[in-house]
Amino acid sequence: MRRHDLSPAVRERLERLPQPYANHYGVVPQPPPEDAIPLGDIGPSHRRASDALARVKLLADEFHDPFVVSRLLARREAVSSSSIEGTNSTLDELLSIEETGTEEARDAALQVRDYALTLEALIPEAANLGPGIFDRELIERLHRETMKSDPDYRHVPGELRRTVVWIGGVRDIAYSTYNPAPPDAVPGCLDDTLSYLRGEGMQVMTQSLITRMAVSHAHFEAVHPFLDGNGRTGRLLLPLMMAAEGQPPLYLSPYIEAHKTEYYATLKAAQQRLDWPAAIAFLSDAVVATVDELLVTRKALKDLEAEWATRRRFRARSAALRSLELLASYPVLTATRLAGLLEVSFPAAMTAIDQLMDAGILQERTGYRRNRVFVAPEVLTVINRPFGAEPLMGNG
Repeated sequence: MRRHDLSPAVRERLERLPQPYANHYGVVPQPPPEDAIPLGDIGPSHRRASDALARVKLLADEFHDPFVVSRLLARREAVSSSSIEGTNSTLDELLSIEETGTEEARDAALQVRDYALTLEALIPEAANLGPGIFDRELIERLHRETMKSDPDYRHVPGELRRTVVWIGGVRDIAYSTYNPAPPDAVPGCLDDTLSYLRGEGMQVMTQSLITRMAVSHAHFEAVHPFLDGNGRTGRLLLPLMMAAEGQPPLYLSPYIEAHKTEYYATLKAAQQRLDWPAAIAFLSDAVVATVDELLVTRKALKDLEAEWATRRRFRARSAALRSLELLASYPVLTATRLAGLLEVSFPAAMTAIDQLMDAGILQERTGYRRNRVFVAPEVLTVINRPFGAEPLMGNG
């Protein structure tokens, strides 16, 4: 880490690292700012993001749109956030694990599954508890749950680090771009992040939710409280912040994955120079693009459901017809799952599945006679497309 890359305010926060790295210094980040942050040129981008949040809240509050809170969004978040850190699975694989169990699942897929289930469990808690949810126990729980299936993590998941880490430079601290705080300073720095997340200062009156999301995320990553898994843990905090403020959560990791270089550049700018506007601008763009993507995906799935209804004559209120509106959230499922969702018998669910297969809506995947898994490939085609790409309709 080169001193001349650091702003004067950051250089003032340098502390010597413990042995065997005593020739190097770590940054003890100052607490997140509570005063208003001048937005300057990024003001229009920030306003567009605020408007985008309002559009999503309107859909959720007034129209009770189910896709705004679809389980697929949380799972797509888990896939993308994990991929950013090199843990690669697919949405298809994740959904299949949830239907068939984990017996033959890869370690990477289990890690992504753990991320999705943690997020799904905590969003309602955040909505219920509000900003008070942000405490040390939550941070440790997030890390513990998302890292417990990582066979390469040689430390206790959920425990704050007690050794030196650095960012950049691969295995040699001499070539790092940023050295987080010495281990002894980590608890106090993390407490600063948590106090800011709880809104215990003036920031709730001087800063928007978008600004606070950007600042808190950059600050958490600067603290780097764990040996590994900081990125995943930090990105989990973003939808939890939205839920804690009564906002339908947006899942930003697909955008971040598609703009990874810029993401890391803005984090580095905040860490090295306290360039908060750069982080706010990136997050604002992420919010706007994610809402646009959400609305395009929502329309594509609604159009697909309408097109499905024309493929054969479905009896009114039949299990098959009612299944059509479920497949956007459950594009990979078993007959047992469908029976439970529709509250019908297993034979009735199988009759519906047979009709949907005849219409080319579902396909059987396993080839088994029992415990068969069925897939709506057209839904997966829409959901799995690259971020920002136009949806492709039709099979394949």
